[in-house]
Amino acid sequence: MAIHLAVAMRVIAMGMTSVIRYVFTRTTTLIITKRAACWSLFIMALTGLSASSLAVFAADIASSHFAANSNSNSNSGSSDAIKSDVSHIQAPISKTIVTTIQQTWQLNLLKEALRRSDSGYQVQQMSTQMNQKRKVEEALAGTVDVFWSMTSKELEETVLPVRIPLFKGLLGNRLLIIRKADETRFAKVKTMADFRQLKAGQNRYWPDATILEANGLPVVTSYQYTNLYPMLEGGRFDYLALGAQEIGEELASHPDPALKVDSHILLQYRSPAYFFVSPKRPELAAAILAGLESMVSDGSFDEMFNRELKIEQLYREAKFEQRVIIRLDTPDLSPLTPIERKELWLDLFSMQGAK
Repeated sequence: MAIHLAVAMRVIAMGMTSVIRYVFTRTTTLIITKRAACWSLFIMALTGLSASSLAVFAADIASSHFAANSNSNSNSGSSDAIKSDVSHIQAPISKTIVTTIQQTWQLNLLKEALRRSDSGYQVQQMSTQMNQKRKVEEALAGTVDVFWSMTSKELEETVLPVRIPLFKGLLGNRLLIIRKADETRFAKVKTMADFRQLKAGQNRYWPDATILEANGLPVVTSYQYTNLYPMLEGGRFDYLALGAQEIGEELASHPDPALKVDSHILLQYRSPAYFFVSPKRPELAAAILAGLESMVSDGSFDEMFNRELKIEQLYREAKFEQRVIIRLDTPDLSPLTPIERKELWLDLFSMQGAK
């Protein structure tokens, strides 16, 4: 029994060699000395190995660790050699990407962009529902790596934007959910002055609320998006503006026989949606950008965009060119917004609309 125990203890001791080797390769000389001494005393007490045996072992580790530096730093002090060695130590880059993105188009685009830049990335979706404020907080903490949002100056200064518009500007072309009883009222709108007589409903966390307010439009907000539909029906405000590509599905997911999509007005402002990345993952932001740029260059971005969002069908049904266009300014739009890159945008911003 005693023999078996002694053998087991010596096996444990041999396993501890990898721990000591790790200590030598990850810390400075002072820390190495202290930690190695502690491990030595521990193993000697546990197994009965002699001090001379441990000394030989430690010398072997030190020799193998610093051999690579001895030639290149032969004219420098040991401190310089250690600094040179430590400078080459890098933490491994995680290939697991935690995201709050659930929507098909944005998620598929993210995966394809990552595949283009590095096929080793694995996307992990969070099931927790979060508002905009919470997403930013989680990204700053490093528990969320990437999410998508309409941009704002504050957002771009807080987390890392990947400045390729995910919807080619379509999200800033808004159609309106209104009460059916108000259809004639909306049909009479011809100018901005007319439109200012109507009251908007918005989620307080969305950048849209700030844009509408900056343009002098009356706005009623809610911190819960789902509350906006009963608020609209109840007359708290007159319309809910949503991206043209999402409005049909959104109304269908909140069915109400008293509500409909307005057929007369297009509310338009330049406010792109981007992927936003945690500041703790700059290499991820670079990888996503590289993948998206590759897709833009070979035309696969447009092909995927047109197919997944059914753009031709959307144009036919929305009849953008037949609508009265109410154009808004975006006061805090970043000067880094790639407006001059025509390939990144739909042609909606050059339309004249109905007179």
